[in-house]
Amino acid sequence: MRFRSDGDISGIRVALCKAVLARERRLGIKGIDEELPVSLNRESTEPGYLLGRLFSTLENVQRAALGRQVKATIRDRYYGAASATPASVFPVLLRNTQHHLSRVRKDKPGLAGMFENELGEIIDRLGSAFPPTLGMQAQGRFAIGYYQETQARFQKVKDQIEAEVESQEEIQ
Repeated sequence: MRFRSDGDISGIRVALCKAVLARERRLGIKGIDEELPVSLNRESTEPGYLLGRLFSTLENVQRAALGRQVKATIRDRYYGAASATPASVFPVLLRNTQHHLSRVRKDKPGLAGMFENELGEIIDRLGSAFPPTLGMQAQGRFAIGYYQETQARFQKVKDQIEAEVESQEEIQ
């Protein structure tokens, strides 16, 4: 169950991963010992899930720094490798993120601070080193963490837009 970096990381694929992991947990298969979250779980300490969240946050930083100019995001280039061999990919991604953060810091210092806090929170939960590889179950958790972090961000933006529309309606 390795995701190729073809750019098609859909909700259906992630739901399928989650269903397989839930079934394995229900059947008592070794290594599946915690309930899978329905939505973003900021308290999880599971490395695969945290790495998926981290990857989503790094992609968000890249998008904030480069805007629509980016031809290929880190998801397009690194998703498969990041979910399978995080120890070899994440140091490179974090190094590039420092460049992106400095760019964001120039235009939107508050946003850069928020990104740094998010990154620090996730990395702090990971411990002292990135795992060299992730097994199939952990790759599934990576996908779920990535998707849930991304969806939480979209929901936050959607809620902000709805609040702005409501305030505009109240003014009129």
